[in-house]
Amino acid sequence: MSCLIHVAAAVIEDGCGAIFLARRPQDKHQGGLWEFPGGKVEPGESAEQALYRELHEEVGIEVLACEPLIQIPHHYPDKSVLLDVYRVTEFSGEAHGKEGQKTAWVSEADLGDYEFPAANKPILNAIRLPQRIFITPQAETLEACIENTLSACKRAPISWVMLRQKQLTLDEALSWRLALMQALDEGVEVTLNHPKSGAASSHLSRHLSSKELQATESNPDSSLLGASCHNLEEIETAVRIGCDYITLSPILPTNSHPGSPTLGFDAARQLIAQAPLPVYLLGGMSEEELPHALAIGAQGIAAISAWSE
Repeated sequence: MSCLIHVAAAVIEDGCGAIFLARRPQDKHQGGLWEFPGGKVEPGESAEQALYRELHEEVGIEVLACEPLIQIPHHYPDKSVLLDVYRVTEFSGEAHGKEGQKTAWVSEADLGDYEFPAANKPILNAIRLPQRIFITPQAETLEACIENTLSACKRAPISWVMLRQKQLTLDEALSWRLALMQALDEGVEVTLNHPKSGAASSHLSRHLSSKELQATESNPDSSLLGASCHNLEEIETAVRIGCDYITLSPILPTNSHPGSPTLGFDAARQLIAQAPLPVYLLGGMSEEELPHALAIGAQGIAAISAWSE
């Protein structure tokens, strides 16, 4: 069995929408591919201490402010890696390749044009995905659904909406999704959560229930795909079929399911540590719980009532 290599990596932002990349030397593992700068955590170091040291040694900057972004366990045929990834938002110095490596500042929109090691895919998803998913409450009419969503968007910086209306046919749900997209600000993602969404046109942002997850073999069109998970087995299935993110629930008690068992934050933390993709906590979440969710490694929270009246 191969040993686990602990690595700290940084998503360095310039404050204007660009991210700093470095190219791996050809003679190293995954040579020639682009990466987020960083390096191995040495014995006695914390991941954050290693990050500060590596960025000074490799790219010549002193970190002034950073925050955890995602932790990724990844297994290659010849080695296993645990990536502790931080978002660096403030630094001093001019980032450059101190060891002669090729570097580039790349806009977030252009990251897809660069080839990264396989373990970096979750980092790319974590960069582009927001911290909040608003799940639409049950609505009798399209107008009510739009009103609920616009109201939530006024209460928080929501840029991702999950349309979940169990009473709709697939055609109705697709029509509602289009209307929602037209009513919302440009750039707001609207994901469809519907049991028949797999029959819709390709390149549709979809979210699978845990039951649908078990019946799905892959994500052939590479569209944004998520799934509802409640345990490690479901998380592993989501990873296997190529999901880009998951929701993990139930975390805390909810009014809709009083008395039902919950995971709590401690169990959620343990599951997140084994999930090599962005995780959103669901169930009893509120804006006040968001910092706690981020602190245990979650990408953010998903909620129905957190931003409702």
